[in-house]
Amino acid sequence: MPIMVVHMMEGRSEAQKEKFIAALTDAAEASLQAPRETVRVLIQEMPKENFGIGGTSAKKLGR
Repeated sequence: MPIMVVHMMEGRSEAQKEKFIAALTDAAEASLQAPRETVRVLIQEMPKENFGIGGTSAKKLGR
């Protein structure tokens, strides 16, 4: 059972996350021959002020 954990900044729509989950599931099915029903995708969103890029928070960078 493949389990994929994705860390990303908050701010994406529910529709975007659904599309992303489907694409990751497709990739696991194709590359690992994993049955779709066994694929798990966990998205862990974090506030932009908790995500640093080059020593500065993503929020401060306007990302």
